[in-house]
Amino acid sequence: MLKFLHIENIAVIEKTDIDFKDGFNVLTGETGAGKSIVIDAINAVLGERTSKDLIRTGCDSAIVSAVFDNPNNETVALLKENGISLDDEDIIITRKLSVSGKGFIKINNVPVTSAVLREISKNLINIHGQHDNQALLNPEKHLDFIDLIAENSQLIDDYYAVFKQLNSIRKELQALQMDEDEKQRKIDMLKYQINELETANIKVGEYDSLKKQLSIANSYEKVHKALSGVEFFLGGNDDTDGTVTQISNALKLIKSLENADFDNSYSKLNEALTLIEDVRADLDSFLGNNEFENLDPDSLNQRLDFLSRLMIKYGSSEQKMLDFLSTAQIELENISLSDKRILELSESLENAKFELVEKAKILSNSRIKAAEDFSAQVCDTLSYLNMPNVKFVVDIKQGRYQKNGCDTAEFLISANNGESLKPLHKTASGGELSRVMLSIKSVLLDKDNVGTMIFDEIDTGISGFAAGKVATQLKKVATARQVICVTHLAQIAAVADEHLLIEKTTDGKHTFTNVTPLNYKQKINEIARIMSGTEITENLYNSAKELIDRSNNYENL
Repeated sequence: MLKFLHIENIAVIEKTDIDFKDGFNVLTGETGAGKSIVIDAINAVLGERTSKDLIRTGCDSAIVSAVFDNPNNETVALLKENGISLDDEDIIITRKLSVSGKGFIKINNVPVTSAVLREISKNLINIHGQHDNQALLNPEKHLDFIDLIAENSQLIDDYYAVFKQLNSIRKELQALQMDEDEKQRKIDMLKYQINELETANIKVGEYDSLKKQLSIANSYEKVHKALSGVEFFLGGNDDTDGTVTQISNALKLIKSLENADFDNSYSKLNEALTLIEDVRADLDSFLGNNEFENLDPDSLNQRLDFLSRLMIKYGSSEQKMLDFLSTAQIELENISLSDKRILELSESLENAKFELVEKAKILSNSRIKAAEDFSAQVCDTLSYLNMPNVKFVVDIKQGRYQKNGCDTAEFLISANNGESLKPLHKTASGGELSRVMLSIKSVLLDKDNVGTMIFDEIDTGISGFAAGKVATQLKKVATARQVICVTHLAQIAAVADEHLLIEKTTDGKHTFTNVTPLNYKQKINEIARIMSGTEITENLYNSAKELIDRSNNYENL
């Protein structure tokens, strides 16, 4: 439950601390005093979206902190999942809002995102406000109430698994089921592409190799002539000694001198001879290579042009063209086998349809039974809330199969004898809507283990005897949950276990809101103010006192 709330620089609230108690807590105050701001602050600390406008004028930031105790097992598991430990079994949430946008959220001093906070806080507080009435007025949301009552989450998951499988089968079938003309055109195209690529006998690296060979082929004649001349100068012929012979003769002459003074010259000439002989060997190797001699530039150009055209069609490299070939071969094989696969998928589709229908029937039956029980319980509670002739029915119909089943649900109501059942969103008044929502919340009490329920404007359109009944029902709810209620009704405020007064004051320049817990006498005065809105007379005071004293036995209200 919510034990403590600290608010700092939120709207007209400069700083206030609120201690909430077990049982039934009410917030009252003049219109505009700041009751809604307290709810806004609670929403902020639960991770809801906020506006910078919520920050008090003239301030750079705002802080909201809340302390919760006795978290349920699901909350504890979520905390551990996010690396958050419990401090003395308390959960401390702090949220800072900043004009600059650099705020933060911490749970037990561990920074978290707003998404994580929302996931955790949904197990801490259930707030009834305008969005709940909107859900009541939206038939598309009504099935959610029934599924919650029926605890259908597993049935919905089972159904959805088959629903996804069926759609997957349909998608694959649609991809395979082309008409015969289209199928033949596809086969012809694939066969042509495969034949062209296979015939091309593509090898990885061939294109670059061809370019190098073409470069050699284009310059071979000129290179061969020049290198032949070099070889002649180095090696000579039968009539003329080449450089090699001449240097050899020179070495012989130096050696014949047998003079150590010329050893260095001998060594250098001998080294030069070795280098020249290496060059001559390289030239002989090139000039004697028939591969280069037989290179045909025209043939090389034709092959390069052919590969270039294939690359434009099938990929920018040999590997990409080979990958295209492999894919085309697989696709052709799949088309060839598609008739068999279509038969298999068609059989699987029929089986999935049958299973989906069966799952949907189970889900529908669960909803129909839950709707009957739900309607009866809501009617009983509404009768208690001064709507004795009410008829409330959940109209469940079957239609097209969707991801959550084939059912639609709509709440129908007849508030008075002789009136036909009509959609709730077309006929219910504000006071009736408030009581319907309170009835639904009461019926759903056993379906969640959220420790705190907040009712904001639950008393809209309610007065008199009906207000007393609503007060009694809220008090009953508060025996199983902590209840926090913002109210304008004396009957509701009178039954509170803890009464908090919200007051607005001003120093002439700034406006401030304070939240004060009331003692018995102060509570009487506030109830009297709510009852009259004018000067509190002795009679009003006594009436307020009597209303509060009677609340000790709230079943008799």
